[in-house]
Amino acid sequence: MVSTAGANTPAFLDACRGLPTSVTPVWFMRQAGRYMPEYRRIRKRNTLLQICAQPELATEVTLQPVKQFNVDAAILFADILLPLVPMGLELEFVKGDGPRFHNPIRNAADVAALRPVDPNEQLGHVLEAIRLIKKELGHATPLIGFAGAPFTLASYVIEGGPSRQFLKTKQMMFGQPDVFNTLLEKLTRVVSDYVLAQVDAGVDVIQIFDSWVGCLSPGDYSRFVHSHSRRIFDTIQR
Repeated sequence: MVSTAGANTPAFLDACRGLPTSVTPVWFMRQAGRYMPEYRRIRKRNTLLQICAQPELATEVTLQPVKQFNVDAAILFADILLPLVPMGLELEFVKGDGPRFHNPIRNAADVAALRPVDPNEQLGHVLEAIRLIKKELGHATPLIGFAGAPFTLASYVIEGGPSRQFLKTKQMMFGQPDVFNTLLEKLTRVVSDYVLAQVDAGVDVIQIFDSWVGCLSPGDYSRFVHSHSRRIFDTIQR
């Protein structure tokens, strides 16, 4: 999703809309700035979740590569798993292992226990970071907001963390399709509200990450997942 075009829009936004640009667009993944001494100094004193919870720090980390490399757009420092915490899931980033959920979703009762999320209340720190970043960037440099797609989020909470085979996810998808569908419905609602709140806070572009959807066949994606992801895009095209 890209914000409405105006006169003399930045080249990045033109590229997102498929319009002609004076250069060939190239995307570099920066991996949270791990290579930058400025970022490493902050990480020595704060966990990833602590940075995300402090709008001033999230703003500083977001702006570091913009200031150093004069890139065409900034991407919000956050994590796709943040909306899962107010839903009632206990998230920890384990050093050398990645994200872990201490209360993974395995059955209908677990799905029923998931709480609705008001992003303005429970994710207000992310929205405040967006407002601070936009104040610093002005109109010259667009800001990319993002969220995780329902399937990728579901795979994390069902597996309890990263996976290569996604066996528990597929067991639920095929063995408990009603439970799986209800989980994706809840995640779709949360993600839709979250990205709309990001747009209201000032992001210029929304990117939806479906990092693990490649583990599904096209047929399984169409049967179990597509309608949920489609609903998010339909919601934000307002």
